Amino acid sequence: MSDPVVAVLDYGSGNLHSVTRALAAVGAHVVLTSDAAACLAAEGLIVPGVGAFAACVAGLAAVGGSELIRERLASGRPVLGICVGHQVMFDAGVEHGTTAAGVGVLPGVVERLHAPRLPHMGWNTVDPAAGSRLFAGVESERFYFVHSYGVRGADWPADARVTWTEHGGDRFVAAVEHGALSVTQFHPEKSGPAGAHLLRNWLAELGSTRHPL
Repeated sequence: MSDPVVAVLDYGSGNLHSVTRALAAVGAHVVLTSDAAACLAAEGLIVPGVGAFAACVAGLAAVGGSELIRERLASGRPVLGICVGHQVMFDAGVEHGTTAAGVGVLPGVVERLHAPRLPHMGWNTVDPAAGSRLFAGVESERFYFVHSYGVRGADWPADARVTWTEHGGDRFVAAVEHGALSVTQFHPEKSGPAGAHLLRNWLAELGSTRHPL
């Protein structure tokens, strides 16, 4: 079987080249694109992101990213959001007293963490959800975080698998798996062998949704 085709959404934000290299290293055929047809046709879609929440949401809007994400999820096509690409999937983000609407495919609000030292930068363990497919085989490993904002809780759907972590006494969401959507606050592409294993787990989930381009 050929390598799965994964589109990395290019909307002006994100560690695009580190993400594409990491995916290629674990067996994906990677397409870096903002083209709607390519993003919809690919077996997997990655939404990266770094920087401010509102700026990333504006970048998504400029390429029709929110609609792409919703359309893929409605048809059960896998999407993986990373860092701010994780955050924009939630209802809203609050930065410097300003609230910006997110894509809204997950409940919850992204807010500044209460930890005494920010940003949260470096390696941290996580507490994976029971039955997590994303963390299978790396439940006790460390992952690389760089952020000052996160989601502390929400009225989760009954079938959501929510993985948690803690920094400076503040507990927040490290990852969510819900239907075809997976999101990670940390950077799997910068998390060494553990991150590569997690990306392989995600690629393995693409098999049941494969379609020819």
